[in-house]
Amino acid sequence: MEALLQEIHRSIIEIRRRLHQIPETGFKEFKTSEVIKEKLREYEYEIEEAAQTGIIVRKKGISGRKAIAFRADMDALMVEEKTGVPYASQHQGRMHACGHDGHIAILLGLAMYLSRLETVERDIVLIFQPAEEGPGGAKNIVEEGYLDKYNVEAIFGLHIYPGIEEGKIGIASGPLMAQNGEIDITIHAKSSHGAMPHKGVDGIIIASHLVQAYQSVISRSIDPIDGAVLTIGKIEGGEARNVLAGKVRLEGTMRAFSPEIYNTLKRRMQEINRGLEMSFNCEIELEIRDFYPPVVNDPNLYSIVKDALGDKAVDIRPMMLAEDFSYYQQAIPGFFMMLGAKNEAMGFIHPLHSCYFNFNEDILIHGVEAFIKICRALGAL
Repeated sequence: MEALLQEIHRSIIEIRRRLHQIPETGFKEFKTSEVIKEKLREYEYEIEEAAQTGIIVRKKGISGRKAIAFRADMDALMVEEKTGVPYASQHQGRMHACGHDGHIAILLGLAMYLSRLETVERDIVLIFQPAEEGPGGAKNIVEEGYLDKYNVEAIFGLHIYPGIEEGKIGIASGPLMAQNGEIDITIHAKSSHGAMPHKGVDGIIIASHLVQAYQSVISRSIDPIDGAVLTIGKIEGGEARNVLAGKVRLEGTMRAFSPEIYNTLKRRMQEINRGLEMSFNCEIELEIRDFYPPVVNDPNLYSIVKDALGDKAVDIRPMMLAEDFSYYQQAIPGFFMMLGAKNEAMGFIHPLHSCYFNFNEDILIHGVEAFIKICRALGAL
């Protein structure tokens, strides 16, 4: 067992570095897909293509019980890499700045491990999924019916995370990540000379009232025990210092751990806008693009994973990040965890999506071992 894990460790580091050099964005992971297929064929799996550039394989069990699944995301980000590593991105303006190259390597490590076993007790399905960063390839996998096709009853995933010390795995029961949406607001006011403000309607004044009123939504419309975020991060408007702004645009983000709270945010924003329209005789356009649902871990799976991981598991608080793993959890019980990557001594402290993001590749085998332990805990091995 130990010798096999050492072999897997060496192999997945090499795989990760290959993948790191060829970062590709959502549904364009063509080179990435070919590397994954190459390794899976080496391990003698029968490959099924899914969701355009995704790949699904199965290790067939002997018991006839329902399958368990493990998922890795494949895509990269539009980020110019500045890590300076010898295996840095060869695709200018793109980078694996969120660790998905590591996620793929971990799942291929599990695939390699399973390929060395003569039999397993129940089906184990491995999903290599495109487009997590957007628009959400998990939704495609679910809608194309692969969970039903492979009779999957539970699914697991992980994310490399620099907010947790290396060697630990963060877990939570219930909400782990938030539902998120993007906000675009356009205020249509009336321009006039700054010396004659009574002849216009000042879009900047309206925007000021709007931003302050939105801030009251979290503090006055949401239970203080519940988490939510409503942030306006960008504002632009006006033509000159001595002209009332006839048009102002604002952009922001909203996040919550439950659909009910998320919908409350949307309702209150619309109500505030209507009030400002009446007060200032203006028009306010609001567009909210809903993205991923909240990631909510199944409590029963939490207990199983906590026992399986032992002292490597640490309970963590929910975070306002978002993940399309949530689409799987809407269909079947699922569990998502955070693989610790913080190592101050080695300088691995940069956040996800940073152009400097990197991690100690020794953590990859920890992810493989975690998946193996979950397989055992669920009677698959």
